[in-house]
Amino acid sequence: MNNIESYKEIISIESASIKKLTDSLDYDVMDKILALFCTMKESSHKVIVAGCGTAGTAAKRIAHTLSVVEIPAFYLSPANSIHGGFGAIQKGDVVVLISKSGNTQEIVNYISVSKAKGATTIGVTENEESKLGCGCDIVLKVKVDREPDKWGIISSGSMLAVISVFDAIAFTAMNYNGFNKEQFYLIHSGGGVGDILRKEL
Repeated sequence: MNNIESYKEIISIESASIKKLTDSLDYDVMDKILALFCTMKESSHKVIVAGCGTAGTAAKRIAHTLSVVEIPAFYLSPANSIHGGFGAIQKGDVVVLISKSGNTQEIVNYISVSKAKGATTIGVTENEESKLGCGCDIVLKVKVDREPDKWGIISSGSMLAVISVFDAIAFTAMNYNGFNKEQFYLIHSGGGVGDILRKEL
């Protein structure tokens, strides 16, 4: 296989995985998450997102996207959480925990703390029978057929799928929270997006 064929195959695997999600997602669960997210700003609560490794990178991306659409959110590092970072979790917050296996101990640690503090936990995993799946208040199953690397084990396509699902939730929330271009420009005046908004307003 030459490089071009390899590039095309990997991109095709990842794009097919995301497309197939439309047939496998539990939309009732997504609606529950959407409803929670839409209450965060008015209730002065926040969404806290956590993950390790590639899931951590996905968690950072998801937290940023939620903030962009005026759903207050941030990423809480698993390394910092057990050194006082858990203090950021408060009653009424929503804690989104991402782990492909559902058994990543650093992420499982969030469950008991979040419950003790009165926060709602959302587990995002392939394995509903995992510690995350059994321990969280809401479980969103996001599963792909295969990862695109040669061993099929590197969490790449699966994390793109998770990001895509939360993009869908975040951008659907814009239909409910009255978010407009004036508000968007207030928080995103920089870069090419800021230039576009400046010309339109």
